[in-house]
Amino acid sequence: MNTPESVPTTHRLRLARTLLRILVLLPWLLLLLAGGYALVRFVPDEPVVHADPVEHFKYGSTGGERASGFPYWIWQALPTVCAEHLPGPGYASLGLIFEEGRDLPVGVSKRRHLGIDRVFLNCAACHAGLVRDTPAAPARLVVGMPAHRFDILAFQRFFFECAAGPTFSREFIVPEIERLSGGLGLVDRYLVYPVAIALMRERLLMLRARFGFVSAQAPWGPGRVDTFNAAKVLFNFPVQRLPARERLGAADFPSIWNQRKRMQRDDGERMELHWDGNNTHTEERNKSAAFGTGTTPPTIDLAAISRVEAWLLDLGPPAWPLPVDKTLAARGAALYARYCADCHGASGSDFAGPKVGHVTPIADIATDPARLDSYTRDLAVNQATLYAGYPHRFRHFRKTWGYANMPLDGIWLRAPYLHNGSVPTLRDLLEPAFARPTCFVRGGTLIDALRVGFASAADPAQCAAPTGRAQTATDHFLFDTTLPGNGNSGHEGPAYGTDLPAADKDALVEYLKTF
Repeated sequence: MNTPESVPTTHRLRLARTLLRILVLLPWLLLLLAGGYALVRFVPDEPVVHADPVEHFKYGSTGGERASGFPYWIWQALPTVCAEHLPGPGYASLGLIFEEGRDLPVGVSKRRHLGIDRVFLNCAACHAGLVRDTPAAPARLVVGMPAHRFDILAFQRFFFECAAGPTFSREFIVPEIERLSGGLGLVDRYLVYPVAIALMRERLLMLRARFGFVSAQAPWGPGRVDTFNAAKVLFNFPVQRLPARERLGAADFPSIWNQRKRMQRDDGERMELHWDGNNTHTEERNKSAAFGTGTTPPTIDLAAISRVEAWLLDLGPPAWPLPVDKTLAARGAALYARYCADCHGASGSDFAGPKVGHVTPIADIATDPARLDSYTRDLAVNQATLYAGYPHRFRHFRKTWGYANMPLDGIWLRAPYLHNGSVPTLRDLLEPAFARPTCFVRGGTLIDALRVGFASAADPAQCAAPTGRAQTATDHFLFDTTLPGNGNSGHEGPAYGTDLPAADKDALVEYLKTF
């Protein structure tokens, strides 16, 4: 039986025991709450999904954000923080295309991964462009054509040089994120973004060192990429010690229409793909291209890429938008059948021809060999290790000794011409090499209605000046064919129509407008 004096003592003991239990359980409770927050915040892996296939192509993920993605708000802040490393205002100055109402350019996708929104390039970054039919017409977006205005080397260098500079730090980037986002929570302000900035800077500086060999090259210019030297970096090749001819391989982005017709020739054989015909399987070619969007075998989003692949099977190019002289085109059709059809197909929609999709030896075609030399047998052997252990392991990459004959669908949107984009118009391509322009402007959007290509005239004084070689000219790029890898010779002689009378050449170009 409790005495009156013992009641308060018992109460105090119970209270003390309760407080002790709470103190013992409190760390576990806080840990449980923190774990729940982390589970909800950092575990989800969710891309932004687009039901429409065109929107999915333009903005859908390939999975590259997982391994290579930039935190969304850092991406948005850097054009201000590192403005001195851009040729003009924002990412548009690098040739990326912004549609009205969009916060990201065409060819950049977003995915929620490891607690933050991340962004990176997708297929459309290299395969969508702008076109103007007349000087007064607004530019319109065409999907599937080469991204002839996107300067991917300048894009790469922007991030490398930004990371190497003093402003790539939390002291500069976090305040800019605060301004753009309207404010960050405590966790983001003091933990997530400072860590993300440090990790991103470290990764970019590592890549900057590994891609240092590119700094010795002249700028590639818009619409061009050195695909396979980047792959050598991925495979840890000692790139700096490779022969000089193997370190230079910039070539134009290709168009990607009519993939079903490119999967197999009319005689049942597979077409040889890439500029040098180094693979005959579109599924491997596509997964290889996905590495350019930052994917790796464990991170690639196969379902998302499969949607793009299925949509591209039958996507065709738009028709030539201006009047065609039908009489002249009919005359050109006969010339095309004689000089071009065997290698490039019966028409822009019929890819039949004995040499279509086959490689022509470099000794015969005689175009610039840099892209061909850059792809080596050693690289092909290494590519065979990709996806090892997966059912879609690469098995068909090989070294070739020439360039593949491509179908010409939508040829009017694929300028400049030849694999390295060294000839501005189709009419120029029908001239012998000595008569082709040695210097012209790349990156324009206005159709050259007469010669077919994009308006590309350059100031002769700029071309003659040493400082004008491969330099930017306003918002365009001055392309110099005398620089290594930029040669415009080849695809010439009687078999290629360069000896035809001028009137026949004009007729042939008129017919090619119908492709």
